[in-house]
Amino acid sequence: MRAVRLTAFNDRLVEQELDEPIVQHDEVRVRIEAAGICHSDAHYRAGFGAIALPRTPGHEIAGTVIEIGDDVRDVAIGDRVAIHYLKSCGVCRACREAGEQFCETGEMIGKHCDGGYAESIVVPAKNAIPIPDGVPFNVAAIMMCSTATAFHALRVAGLREGQHVAILGFGGLGVSALHLSRALGASSISVVEVVPEKLKAAEALGARINDLTNIDVAIDFTGRPEVATRALQALNPRGTLVIVALSEAPIAFNPYRDLLGKERRIVGCSDHLRSELVELMQFAASGTLKLDAVISRQVPLDAEAINGVLDDLERGTAAVRSVIVP
Repeated sequence: MRAVRLTAFNDRLVEQELDEPIVQHDEVRVRIEAAGICHSDAHYRAGFGAIALPRTPGHEIAGTVIEIGDDVRDVAIGDRVAIHYLKSCGVCRACREAGEQFCETGEMIGKHCDGGYAESIVVPAKNAIPIPDGVPFNVAAIMMCSTATAFHALRVAGLREGQHVAILGFGGLGVSALHLSRALGASSISVVEVVPEKLKAAEALGARINDLTNIDVAIDFTGRPEVATRALQALNPRGTLVIVALSEAPIAFNPYRDLLGKERRIVGCSDHLRSELVELMQFAASGTLKLDAVISRQVPLDAEAINGVLDDLERGTAAVRSVIVP
């Protein structure tokens, strides 16, 4: 099996031939038809998260089931599926009381175990999410992270109909957050961004541009402390700032003036739930969620092409989302 792998931090991904993993009784093998390239993968290449090497990155995966384990009943050969990237036990206290993203023995596909920059992948059958007719593989793939994480962030924020949303950063997650905010009944949406092409795209979608007046919910996809602080200070009373971007940079704020005095909240957002992926598939199938325009480019399963996308993400790019189509 051909795969593109990370073998050293701060170095180029390389192509390797790997043995096909054996399908266990509760697993399925999926031929990968599309794999999104997430900004997190650029962070992992740079050493963020201290993942064990070598590793096949890629956690936005969609494809066709080509083999099933003996005990698999709910998934069949030929099914079109997207892959929930969190492997969890479902029985530990964290799974039961908080969510599968906090599983005591959990793993993230593409980080703790091999992911989707490959020709195929073996995953637990419960991680296979059916793709409705009419939803293309490339759209289903990016929904597994960028769209799902944006959806979970809005849920964590407790967004209510009629509220005003600010989206900080307008990449793949930001575009999904805009569509989802509108679907969930946001009264207005503002986008904070510095890339002119992205601002133009946001404006075309009806967003206010770099306007932080009258904001109830701010979602930070930038990882830039000064942007998060400015949004926090602009929030209406009892407003919420949700931190999504991977960053270890401290956020400076005045506890009384910026937080207590207005009863504002700062909350973190970690991944998403399987149940949310199922909801998103229905949004996409009904036309409530339209994400074709989010995909800026498609590249082959080729190390240099993928490295080029990761380079662009590190530098900053006008492209929104790139997808590998083997």
